[in-house]
Amino acid sequence: MLDVRRLRVLRAVARQGSLSAAAASLGYTQPAISRQISVLEGEAGVQLLRRVPQGVVLTDAGRLLVDRAEEVILRLDRIEDELRAYAGLDGGTLRLAAFASAAASVLPLALVRFRERHPNVELSVIVLDPLDSLPLLRAGELDIALCNYDDPNRPVERAGSTVVPSWAALEPVALFDDPMYVALPAGHPLADAPRLRLADLASEDWMLTTTATCPDSEIFTAAARMAGLDPRVAFQYDDYAALLGFVAAGAGIAVIPDMVARDLRAGVVVRETEPPLPARPVVAAVAAGYRPPAVTAMLNLLLELAGEWVAGRVTVARAP
Repeated sequence: MLDVRRLRVLRAVARQGSLSAAAASLGYTQPAISRQISVLEGEAGVQLLRRVPQGVVLTDAGRLLVDRAEEVILRLDRIEDELRAYAGLDGGTLRLAAFASAAASVLPLALVRFRERHPNVELSVIVLDPLDSLPLLRAGELDIALCNYDDPNRPVERAGSTVVPSWAALEPVALFDDPMYVALPAGHPLADAPRLRLADLASEDWMLTTTATCPDSEIFTAAARMAGLDPRVAFQYDDYAALLGFVAAGAGIAVIPDMVARDLRAGVVVRETEPPLPARPVVAAVAAGYRPPAVTAMLNLLLELAGEWVAGRVTVARAP
């Protein structure tokens, strides 16, 4: 098999016209250049150079090999440039998925900051729940998936059946916990109560996300049952904006995460219960093992942003 390094030596000899000039251009000694050419002729099985009084000239086989070597070396140089750009985050791609409320709150901040730092990395984003994003991540079609789910043993209901999102070959990187609050109509009798307990809401109609794709409602219903409350679910939908529309209209009350509470619509009051509802985990899922430079850079940025997000948490859920 032909060695690329020796092809570069042959090309230098062809360009310089002599072994000594080629040695000077490459920083080698002339005997070293002679040995490289001799080995290359052995690999090729033909004579590549012919000595003349002025130095050396290429044989027909040598000229053919130099012409083809130019193509090979140029392509390899381009590949090396691309790899350097990839390692230095001067190129490449990063494919992300995020559950809906993260895509509307934390992720845009991360994308803007990432583009400022690494403008040549191409970003693509889709909105998916963990049941859909984790299989794509495992198949190599995504690089990072933001999830509101990190328990590999807890089942999730979908389409009337129970499934467990598989974390095989994946690794969750914990970002922060997202508190869950109760959203009430602004005119609700308990909107200004000094304390708000789940038991106080036993007769309410609840607006919850579905268990088909979103684990948020499961977190709430488990906590409610532990508190002795069997919530009466009047409406389920996986769009928090729609749920808050029903709340604002007085059709019931809802459970919403802090991510949603930070962009609250008029006519809705958000309260924290006593004791607080369990928070939902927010994690960045990645493939286990090797992490490409762009993935590492985004994970570091998300961890940096997570600290700022938690530190900037506003106490919107307190009684006036």
